[in-house]
Amino acid sequence: MGKRTRSQRKGSSPRYRVASHRFPGSNTMPRAKDVVAEVTDLIHSPVHTAPLARVKLPSGETNLVVATEGISIGSSVAIGDNVALKPGNITPISNIPEGTAVNNLELRPGDGGKIARTAGNSATIEAHLEGGRVRVRLPSGESKEMTGNCRATIGVLAGHGRSEMPLMTAGAAHYKAKARGKLYPHVSGVAMNPVDHPHGGGNHQAVHGPSSVARGTPPGAKVGNIAPSRTGRGRGKKV
Repeated sequence: MGKRTRSQRKGSSPRYRVASHRFPGSNTMPRAKDVVAEVTDLIHSPVHTAPLARVKLPSGETNLVVATEGISIGSSVAIGDNVALKPGNITPISNIPEGTAVNNLELRPGDGGKIARTAGNSATIEAHLEGGRVRVRLPSGESKEMTGNCRATIGVLAGHGRSEMPLMTAGAAHYKAKARGKLYPHVSGVAMNPVDHPHGGGNHQAVHGPSSVARGTPPGAKVGNIAPSRTGRGRGKKV
């Protein structure tokens, strides 16, 4: 019997446990309407790529939202229908002009923001359609029609260029992975010995045999493409 694979060890070892006690909180758009909040703090979160902004509502309630580029401690954030076209303000996308960059966009009204939440990311309002719907160009380049009641934050998210900055040291890469419950360095299965991984061994590094396995494969052999719907190049449908 070989060694337990990495996926088996993750279930029981504290080495892979995420330090969730260090997370300041989740990104949730305030549900208030027609209010002006104040940014009281900018927070680094190990699990978020963009910094978080703590906003305080007039009622005294506080929320954490991803910080938009251009806001600072003491900035005002307007939430409602009639807001200025200013970075950080939150309003329904039906009120935002075409060509405006937005972030933290709701997929359904009231869900708190699901789209364009990574550092330096943004979506763009493309067109206002009939029936109160709005066409939005997503960060992937895809266009999507959404209801105009979905809210979004005006502007581009802070933290642009994060992925371009080199890690410089192995320690930096280690702590970046550790914050997400992963290990660094990540050794591929084909580079291991047969005792360590089902893909290990051989005179050259390759998966000797099929890399796809069934959903009900035993844990020690459940590696590679697990129950794939398809593999190989997508060659399109023949007419």
